[in-house]
Formats: sequence, structure tokens, C-alpha cells
Amino acid sequence: MQKANNTQFFKVQKDTEIVVGDVVKSVYLALTEKGYNPVSQIVGYIMSGDPTYITSHKGARSLIMKVERDEIIEELLTKYIEKL
Repeated sequence: MQKANNTQFFKVQKDTEIVVGDVVKSVYLALTEKGYNPVSQIVGYIMSGDPTYITSHKGARSLIMKVERDEIIEELLTKYIEKL
């Protein structure tokens, strides 16, 4: 048992930085594997904010909820414009 007057150390582990493009790619692949139309499902999620548009297969639903919907739109638009 530790004494009350000893200092306790607590180290917070930072989450690794999330790359939005990697999230979209992972979610796209998970939706495809489950037989969904990934474009329709991702658009449904972005428009409504309802995470049930995204399968929980391979953790895709919890993964996509780690990024903001506007960040997803920004990433998709940026990639689209780069291809013009």
C-alpha cells in the first residue's frame, strides 16, 4: 500500500494523429467488403450525421466518428480538385 504523501505520476497517452484520407479509405473498404454501395453510405452519413449508415465491420463506424464530417468533405473536395 502506498503512503498518502507520495506523489503519484500519471502519464496520458496521446492518440496518434488521425489522417482523414486513411479513415475514408478504411471505411470505404469495409463498406465494400460488406456489399454496400460505399459512396451512397458515406454520403448518407455526411448529410445526416447518423452513424448507422456506416457498418461496424472492421471498426469502420467508430473510426469515422473520430473525424468531423466537415473534415471528410474538405478531404474529398481537396482530392477531387487535385485531380482536375
